[in-house]
Amino acid sequence: MRNFLRECRGVTAIEYGIVTALVAVVIIGAINTLGQTALTQLFQKVASSL
Repeated sequence: MRNFLRECRGVTAIEYGIVTALVAVVIIGAINTLGQTALTQLFQKVASSL
């Protein structure tokens, strides 16, 4: 039982999981923002060429 309480690998795995989740949220947000901007520019270009 004492070894289980001293074990730090579980805590480290949780920390890595949280960091990975935050990085994924930032990447998804950046892709979403850049994708919307590019799509808007594309439609404006097509509309102006008509």
